[in-house]
Amino acid sequence: NLDEFFMVRVAGLKRRIDSGIAVTAASGLSPRQQLRAISEVTHRRQDEHAHYVIEHILPELAKQRIVLLSWDKLTESEKARLSDYYKKQVFPVLTPLAVDPAHPFPYISGKSINLAVIVENPNSGKSHFARVKIPDNLNRLVPVDDLTDEEGREERYGFITMEKLIAAHLESLFPGMIIKEARSFRVTRNEDIDVEEDDAENLLNAMEKELLRRRFGPPIRLEISNEASPFLSQLLANQLRVSPEEVYRLPSPLDMTVLFELQALDRPDLKYRPFIPTTNRQIAEVETSHAQDIFASIREHDILLHHPYDSFSTSVQAFLAQAAADPKVLAIKQTLYRTSSNSPIIDALVDAAHAGKQVLALVEIKARFDEDANIAWARKLERAGVHVVYGIVGLKTHCKLSLVVRQEAEGLRRYCHVGTGNYNPKTARLYTDLGLLTCDPVVGQDLTRLFNQLSGYAPKSSFHRLLVAPRTVRTGIIQRIRREEAAALAGKEAWIKIKVNSVVDEQTIDALYRASQAGVKIDIVERGICSLKPGIEGLSENIRVRSILGRFLEHSRIYAFANSCGPQIGDGPASGPEVWIGSADLMHRNLDRRVETLVRITAPDQVEALIQYIDLQMADSTVSWWMDGDGTYTLHSRDKEGRPLVDSQAYLIHTHTRKPRGAN
Repeated sequence: NLDEFFMVRVAGLKRRIDSGIAVTAASGLSPRQQLRAISEVTHRRQDEHAHYVIEHILPELAKQRIVLLSWDKLTESEKARLSDYYKKQVFPVLTPLAVDPAHPFPYISGKSINLAVIVENPNSGKSHFARVKIPDNLNRLVPVDDLTDEEGREERYGFITMEKLIAAHLESLFPGMIIKEARSFRVTRNEDIDVEEDDAENLLNAMEKELLRRRFGPPIRLEISNEASPFLSQLLANQLRVSPEEVYRLPSPLDMTVLFELQALDRPDLKYRPFIPTTNRQIAEVETSHAQDIFASIREHDILLHHPYDSFSTSVQAFLAQAAADPKVLAIKQTLYRTSSNSPIIDALVDAAHAGKQVLALVEIKARFDEDANIAWARKLERAGVHVVYGIVGLKTHCKLSLVVRQEAEGLRRYCHVGTGNYNPKTARLYTDLGLLTCDPVVGQDLTRLFNQLSGYAPKSSFHRLLVAPRTVRTGIIQRIRREEAAALAGKEAWIKIKVNSVVDEQTIDALYRASQAGVKIDIVERGICSLKPGIEGLSENIRVRSILGRFLEHSRIYAFANSCGPQIGDGPASGPEVWIGSADLMHRNLDRRVETLVRITAPDQVEALIQYIDLQMADSTVSWWMDGDGTYTLHSRDKEGRPLVDSQAYLIHTHTRKPRGAN
């Protein structure tokens, strides 16, 4: 996330400065002042992060016999074994690049790990600079040993980073030269994309050209080993044209994502217990290997899905696969923001097109850092005969929608899926998300109108059970906040429960403050940025903000209100709580610059389940981070007696676990 922040947000600030645009932000800071503040905070945070890894995480790993080693700490036999590995597997793929009048300073690809090397010619005494890129198609953690005890159990899991292994063998790359210094470094580049959609005759071609240009964006951050000499650090800064504030001296290893490679270790004692998502009970009462008729299940009742506890493959994925194979299905319309490689969702759409169905895919080719993949999907879908469109000019299509039109005895029936997360089977196992499967004619009509708006010209479309950004999500939420405010002032029960990724939108925050001052109890579960300040007397004393950080990334969005607007708005019950789920966070980009949807949940049991879900995560008995009025978070993991609190995700895993057929 920090890399992307620099590649997009910091890059955008630098572009404004270079363009002479000095518009003051909502914070009151100019672009140059923002850059300075970002640099100060980021230097401090990266130092804290790196030292925490070195002082806490690596020692804890060492207690579990998992160690990162330096070359000089290895035994002679270990060095011999690693030298043999280097000679056979590493040396052949390395390319040293010298810098001299005949060899200009090489292009440094963004986020790659490199060695900056100073070598000296023993004959002339002159020093020269060279760069060696660490191959990104080889693991950065190289196993050092395979020490086992008498029973065959590992005694130590030792690793050396690839950059340290290569640094120890630089003589093979520069024979006859004296190695004076070798330090790792990493560059972050401007990778923001700026396509003038109004002027582009073909958005796909324009995006492809911009993606090619993005690879060569100017450097905006240099991370270098804190062991590098001032001479080497300055040399790189000069060549890359980065300012002193853009140089980050950090302890090795740079880019701590290298530690993800430790997940491959066979150490079940250090991992979460395996978890297998189960089929939603409204799709199948018992787990079975036989395909279920999902259309029949949806006709019986709306189905509320909660991933990853409910299996994505036996619900959403199976829904689209069944639609592709069903001869009664006439049309499928689908939004795609991000999906997986070898996507079964793409395969289902291709199969449907090959079967002669009318298939529309709205592929968002501007999805940040998934542009290349989405362009490839768009090309594949077009070749299969799918109608591919790219949404509305000036807006990203972020909503998660699927519409299936099926011929049945009574006529055409529309089956719909509205979700909070992407149609991605991989992230569906790692992110918590919600989805609604329904054949409610009102939702079917809403989705039909929205897809027509996205693929054609229908700017005046109106919706009944959907709120759609950028037109009605903010106004719809604020309307409901004000309704709770009025209820509280009238002495009625009034509360608001929100679960989102981020809370930034000033208009919504102001409305929440006013509701709090009127006595409305407001609970917010958020994972990312929160500009609202809770618990401040006279402003927000009735607002609580908490965050859940656990095994899964909390990604679902829920908006719940104590009092219903009635059936004329949202087509739901006329009284009682009102709950919406969907793709929109409380951010400017979601509310103003994206197509987002919220769908109203109308089944009373599902409304109650979602309210209970937020209550579980907000409970004092649940492990969570509590936000204070000054923006700091405090972890609450034990009660006053020191007993561990409830892990809400583990609790939901337990409640969703089902016994196989025939089990007692």
